[in-house]
Amino acid sequence: MSEPANVLVVAHQTAATPGLLDAVRKRAQSGPARFHLVVPRQAHGMHKVVDPQDASAGEANDVLVVALPKLSEAAGHEVTGSIGDAEPLMAIHDAINLGNYDEIIISTLPLGISRWLKLDLVSKAKGLGLPVTHVEAPSKVEAAVTA
Repeated sequence: MSEPANVLVVAHQTAATPGLLDAVRKRAQSGPARFHLVVPRQAHGMHKVVDPQDASAGEANDVLVVALPKLSEAAGHEVTGSIGDAEPLMAIHDAINLGNYDEIIISTLPLGISRWLKLDLVSKAKGLGLPVTHVEAPSKVEAAVTA
């Protein structure tokens, strides 16, 4: 029997949205997999401009508390989680350097709203040499309601 694949899930505002839960459920059904959610810290207010790296972990921790039980249910087993760097690509790099991941699932807000898409995060993550699945929430409203 082969080892389960290690899947890195990266999300913040969309960490508990139906689209991401469906993606985790489908991935779990396609073969044995362990999932780990990384929630990048998020800078607010003037910190976004002055010092985007100075971000509190409080909001990211709240996201983990809400999302991990839902993701665990979707996966059919416990999903682990951690708080990552405020810069999402750095959070991915850190997780990959600390763990042994086989693939990545990135969940974002929709185009036009998503800062991560403006940063071209999905393409940059694909440049790391791992398969990347992108899940886009259909609206910010859905993300805010379910997250």
